[in-house]
Amino acid sequence: MKIYADLHTHTIASGHAYSTINELAQAAARKGLKAIALTDHGPALPGGPHEYHFRAMRFVPRHIEGVRILRGVEANILNERGDLDLTEEVLAELDFVMAGIHDAVGFCGRSSEVYTRALLAVLENPLVKCISHPGNPEFPSDYHQVVQAAARTGTALEINNSSVGGVSRKGSCENCLEVARLCARYGTQVLIGSDAHIAQGIGVFDDAIKLVQDAGLPEEQVLNASWERLLAFLGDEG
Repeated sequence: MKIYADLHTHTIASGHAYSTINELAQAAARKGLKAIALTDHGPALPGGPHEYHFRAMRFVPRHIEGVRILRGVEANILNERGDLDLTEEVLAELDFVMAGIHDAVGFCGRSSEVYTRALLAVLENPLVKCISHPGNPEFPSDYHQVVQAAARTGTALEINNSSVGGVSRKGSCENCLEVARLCARYGTQVLIGSDAHIAQGIGVFDDAIKLVQDAGLPEEQVLNASWERLLAFLGDEG
């Protein structure tokens, strides 16, 4: 399986990542990727950039080193209503919005029922294209409900290479495998992301690819395994 775009990357703007936009683009070009999405954390995460960082992404070139640069965010889910830490006005200006639950934003230690309601609410937001690392065991949810809702709304669920490989969110692998199996059952679209926090992590997908293959997920459901399919999903002309 060939992955054409890395849609989960972080720059120094996230506060706990270590490469610049140019360094990520250069790494992507070396890996033969056609695109990356810049998905720095929203402002609710400690160290994250101010809202105006995302308003000012118009200054980022559409292509660097021949790589398509998608201006995006990994927004933080703040509560069970599915509120995010950027306004809809700002989100609507971006090329790609993923949203996930993170620690240190005040939405920790809740029940699976609460996290399920939060994800279901976010899945109804048409500005959100993808849920990041839904297999995180720190924030358990009813995967059957979440996967079916994602299929209905046309939202992608991420299989996160850092989670599967144990770099981040340790203990995620079994949950991610269940998510991938359910996606195969219900026809839910998947994105494979590196979650790179340094240039050397760009385009590293091996663990996630193996997991989706072990889960029996058809390649046709992996959006970024086809450049044409990904562009259609994003409504992007490349």
